[in-house]
Amino acid sequence: MAASINQLNSADTARPLRLVLLEDDDLLRDRVLAPKLRQFGFDVVTAGSMAEMRKVMAGIHPDIIVLDIGLPDIDGFEVARKLRVDIPNAGIVMLTGRSENTDRVRGLSEGADAYLSKPAEIDVLVATLHSVARRLKPSARTVEDKWRLSADAWLLFSPSGGRVTLTKTERQLMEMLMRHRNQVILRESLIGVLTDDVSTFDPHRLDSLVHRLRRKVLATIGESLPLDAAHGTGYLLAVE
Repeated sequence: MAASINQLNSADTARPLRLVLLEDDDLLRDRVLAPKLRQFGFDVVTAGSMAEMRKVMAGIHPDIIVLDIGLPDIDGFEVARKLRVDIPNAGIVMLTGRSENTDRVRGLSEGADAYLSKPAEIDVLVATLHSVARRLKPSARTVEDKWRLSADAWLLFSPSGGRVTLTKTERQLMEMLMRHRNQVILRESLIGVLTDDVSTFDPHRLDSLVHRLRRKVLATIGESLPLDAAHGTGYLLAVE
């Protein structure tokens, strides 16, 4: 099975994908995950804590970090947040026993590219890693001098290559704004993409959504999203 998947993905990368596996369960890390991932052709280095990860990452640049949430010396959500700032072009996959939707949403919002619950089948993990790697390659090769969305619109990229994971409502809003970039979009039109019942939708929710999105972008990548209110009539995304 490993050979067949490696053959299918041989064209995707000129060298093995370098993974850092941050998992404090020694048995799962060293006897299960790391050996199996190496069988699938990944270059894997392991760590059981944030302190160990700092040591193993000295001098190397991982393609993807696979991490658990429950770590002995730090919260995994905080790790994801730090990694997204320190190495923005690396992928982050959370692999954890916490399967609640609230944890999944938080993980993706903090910077993870994918969130898998244990026990995850190795084939699913491998497919997820290759999927993340394919999405990262274009942004790693080039940085476009404009704000843009990923092909699936779940990621917002800044001109400098910063990357912000969007929620469902943020995605809906940004898709509309990007389709009509540099144009004033009426509030009613924006509300229309967020709800089927425009008449009962509180307009202040739109303002709150825009405010939270601006703060989120600034906090995540340190850049200001050029999205401004236009004379009380709507919003303007000035990206070019």
